[in-house]
This record gives sequence, structure tokens and C-alpha cells, in this order.
Amino acid sequence: MHYDSLSTMIKSTAAVPPQGPVALVLVEDDVEVGTTLRHHQQIGFKSLIACMPRSFTLPRDLEDSVIRVDYDMTAPAAMETAVNLLITSLPADTWMYYCFNAEYLFHPFCETRTVGEMLAFHAEERRSAMLTYVIDLYADDLHEFPNAVALERAYLDKSGYYALARPDEKEHPKERQLSFFGGLRWRYEEHVPAARRKIDRIALFKTKPGLSLREDHTFSDEEYNTYACKWHHNLTSAICSFRTAKALKLNPGSTFDIPTFTWHNSAPFEWHSRQLLDLGLMEPGQWF
Repeated sequence: MHYDSLSTMIKSTAAVPPQGPVALVLVEDDVEVGTTLRHHQQIGFKSLIACMPRSFTLPRDLEDSVIRVDYDMTAPAAMETAVNLLITSLPADTWMYYCFNAEYLFHPFCETRTVGEMLAFHAEERRSAMLTYVIDLYADDLHEFPNAVALERAYLDKSGYYALARPDEKEHPKERQLSFFGGLRWRYEEHVPAARRKIDRIALFKTKPGLSLREDHTFSDEEYNTYACKWHHNLTSAICSFRTAKALKLNPGSTFDIPTFTWHNSAPFEWHSRQLLDLGLMEPGQWF
């Protein structure tokens, strides 16, 4: 199905997914659009919505299984506008996920268990949202891959991640909330605005009336922004993303300062959840 706007899609009863989990992919450029959509289909999302510029081409094999919506990602507040429109249109308590193209969600044991199975367990633990860490991927050779994207030659940082307390309006630490940092945004922070340096994102969440996403990837309901419940550790997931590497290499202000992203803490990305679990980049919680 193809719609000329999100408003048109929302008005169409045939387009509103009858069940979750629903994935929203926000397409900023034409890099790895097909692989992004196929990956999220393969890990178990029931419905996929691709918001993408009208001039882009959706791969033919995805035309019948992906809801395509013409959308301008260069518009102000494009991300939160799209997510919040879907929150209001989907049935309450629908699990929803959002990411950008060239980003790939990995959850614990995703090779043998679907994202729906994971979210069913997460909901049984009385959780309505899940913290995801955005783990930067980058090509090993920027001369061969000038946009820093190479699926078969992808690397990630195996260390250098840390967390800081998240203060409230009175500068007191918020309960069970931390801001996480690391990866390329940490190593090249001089090229990244301070407000965009953290790598945590509440990318998986249940819709409900009155809920809204903010520009910094947090929600209006503070409980959604917590990393765990009060009783024990909960599941977390990882979004392995070329997005920051692409931006740093395509930005004229940073591209010439970066001959390579690899350093002594780089490791080949294995495209497997076990590597992310071993590196501590996501948490299985009580789910085994």
C-alpha cells in the first residue's frame, strides 16, 4: 500500500495495522533501505511502515508487505511528528518501534525468538517500554566506502561506553533514569551537538492516550524513560546503526578530520546477538 501522507494513511482503516508489534522506519536517504526493512520483517514485526521521500524507490519485493508513506524527513521535528501521529492512530497498548534506515534492531536471542515473544515477556513484567542502546557501526575502509556503510565490513566499538545520572528540573537524579554515551558520538564529540551525544533511545513502547515522544528520544510519561522496574533488571535491546558514521562522513565540517573510524577498541561486527550480550551492550534480564 502506498499513501501520499501520514494523515491519509491514518484516515484509511485498511492501513491501520490490526496488531503489533508495528515498526516505523524513517528513511532519511537511500542507503540500505531494503536491508533495513527486511531485517525488521525477519525478526518478527507484524507490520512495517516506511516513511520516505516520494522520489525514493521501494524495492519491488517489499511493495506488497510494507506500508509506504510519502514523507519529508527534512521537515522540522519530522521524527517526533511521525511517531506521535502513529501513537494517536494505533489502538492503545499496541507495541510500536521506530528507527531510521541503515539501523538494525537486535534483541537477546533474536536468532531463535521473535521480537513479539520478547515483548510478550516484557509486558508480563509490567513494563510498557524498553530501553535500547544505539550502537554505532562503521566501515573499516573509508576510501573504499566513503559513506562509511558496509554491511559485510562493519565494525563497532567494543568498549568506551558509560552512563551519567539524568537530572530533573531541580538538578536531582531522576529515579531509574540514566543518560548513556559512547561510540562515535563520544569519540568525535567535537563534531556532535551536546544535545545529540547520548545513545539511549526508548525505541520500543506501548501506545496509550496522551503519550508523546520528545525530540531527545524520551517520552512524556517518565516511567517510559526508565531502564528497569523497581524490583529487578529488565530486558534491553540494541539498535546497530550506521547513522552517525554516515553523518560524520557526509558533513563537510567533520569528514576531512576523520580518515578512519577504526581504533584499538574496534571489533568486526558479527551480526549476532551473542556478541552484543557478551560486550554488555544489551541485557537479557530474567529472560533465558
